[in-house]
Amino acid sequence: MNIGDASKATGISQRMIRHYEAIGLIAPPLRRESGYRDYAERDLHDLSFVAQARALGFGIEDIGRLLALWRDRERPSSEVKALALARIAELRAKEQALREMRETLEGLAASCQGDERPDCPILAGLDGG
Repeated sequence: MNIGDASKATGISQRMIRHYEAIGLIAPPLRRESGYRDYAERDLHDLSFVAQARALGFGIEDIGRLLALWRDRERPSSEVKALALARIAELRAKEQALREMRETLEGLAASCQGDERPDCPILAGLDGG
C-alpha cells in the first residue's frame, strides 16, 4: 500500500506520516524497487494507534511510550495506566482553566449593556480594569 492509501486508511495526512517516520515514532516502511514506501498491515495498525492516541490528546513523547508498551507483551499494565492517569490530570486542569475563562467572559458579557454607549466592561476587563 502506498502512502496515499495509508493516509486514507488511517486518516493521517501524508505529511504527518512522513513526520512520524522522520522523528522515529513509527518505523519506516519497506520500500518498493521504485523507492516508494510500501505500507503493510502492521504499519497501518501503528498509524491507527498513533491517530487514536493523538485524538485523546497524548503528546508525541507519550505516544512513543505507549507504542513501546503496546509492543512489549511482558509490560506491566501499571505503566500504561500511569500514562493514562497523567493525561486525565492534564485534561482536568485544562477543563478547569476553560471553565474559569468561560465564567469570566460570561460575567463580563453580563455586565455590558451592549448599547450605543462607549462604556464597555468587557474591554475594561481585558485591559485589567
